[in-house]
Amino acid sequence: MLKVLVVDDSLIIRKKVTKIIENLGHEVVYAAKNGVEAIESYNIKKPDLVTMDITMPDMDGITAVKKIIENDKDAKIIMVTSHGQEDMVIKSIQSGAMGYILKPISDDKLAQSIGEVFPKYAAYKEEDELSLIDDEL
Repeated sequence: MLKVLVVDDSLIIRKKVTKIIENLGHEVVYAAKNGVEAIESYNIKKPDLVTMDITMPDMDGITAVKKIIENDKDAKIIMVTSHGQEDMVIKSIQSGAMGYILKPISDDKLAQSIGEVFPKYAAYKEEDELSLIDDEL
């Protein structure tokens, strides 16, 4: 089970992401509403994973990623973004984020992103396994 920090300025998105993470069997250790809270809570809670919105008041997600990575080069951060923010996603990845999810967030998208960062939590569907077997035959 992963300890996850959820960061988004939208209460609705924080609640949705929290619910998805819990449905996937992980624990949300804190839900922050901006980059300042993200940094403070990261340093206290030491989560395994952070989901980070890009556009937020007080401190945006890119700045928060940079500051978290400065303090913990092994931090695992997945950006949560809307369509049309490709430049900001690239900056986030260059700052140390490991990937991104486009809104609207779904269980499958989040599960896939978590599996890419933490392969032991990758969720494979039976059809995928069957197609791999067929490919090998």
